[in-house]
Amino acid sequence: MNPVHEPDGAARADHTTATLATHLAQDADPAHLVTPRPAAGAAPAPAVTLEDVTVSFGQHVAVRQASLALGANRVTALVGPSGCGKTSILRAVNRLHDHTGGTVTGTVHLGDLDVYGAGTSPELVRSRVGMVFQRPNPFPTMSVFDNVVSGLRFNGVRSKSLLAEAGEAALRQAALWDIVKDRLRDPALRLSGGQQQRLCIARALAVEPEVLLMDEPCSSLDPVATGKIETLISELSAYVTVVLVTHNMFQAARVADDTAVFLLGDDRVGELVEFGSTADVFRSPKEPRTQAYVTGHIG
Repeated sequence: MNPVHEPDGAARADHTTATLATHLAQDADPAHLVTPRPAAGAAPAPAVTLEDVTVSFGQHVAVRQASLALGANRVTALVGPSGCGKTSILRAVNRLHDHTGGTVTGTVHLGDLDVYGAGTSPELVRSRVGMVFQRPNPFPTMSVFDNVVSGLRFNGVRSKSLLAEAGEAALRQAALWDIVKDRLRDPALRLSGGQQQRLCIARALAVEPEVLLMDEPCSSLDPVATGKIETLISELSAYVTVVLVTHNMFQAARVADDTAVFLLGDDRVGELVEFGSTADVFRSPKEPRTQAYVTGHIG
């Protein structure tokens, strides 16, 4: 089964659904979009479980009654048009809505931990769940090294040897060590945009999270930097569960083991339409709305 080939020079760029539709117009069978990833064997126990999760902001419901079981050490892509609740679901996992006025109902479990349980502190959740945002956000007054170990210092780690060891390990995981090992004391903002994003990934990895949430991490990057981040995402799933929000359908096909499709209902509220292996979602979706979306007929 051959994948659709993207244009030379833009193979890693963010594509809108309309661009995807242009490619599929030549061969409208979505089976040609994705090459099946190797079988992962028995389904792993869920790293994150969401049951009937609804996120609201005042009277506005962003997404309703979404249920997902995200397997450990897998990459899951959340795809769908703007405003359909992908990021709202992502932020519900590590309680970022605590700071935005959002209300989350339903249940979210991180392993056996009830994320919104009465005795669960947001700090405990965030110590187990890392977050990478759309645009690189290194701390501007800190060096490369201080950025990477900032979370460890916040958690009380003071040993210089432990910080040095953890910082190097995180930078190696983020495929950045060879680039910055002689520049650790330089201001982080001297790095390129793609390098800054990998630095932010290293910062998240330094505290050894179980889950890494990524909200369109390539949206502000050029195709070369995007390709490096995508390669890194695939490699990281050996160490951490990755949940990725993306508008780029080709990116989901390239890096995700599983894909969740969110669309807007008739009342303009986001809802989960389909969830399954990426190969199945793109090659043989169960829901007509999913097929219409992946072939560019709705957006």
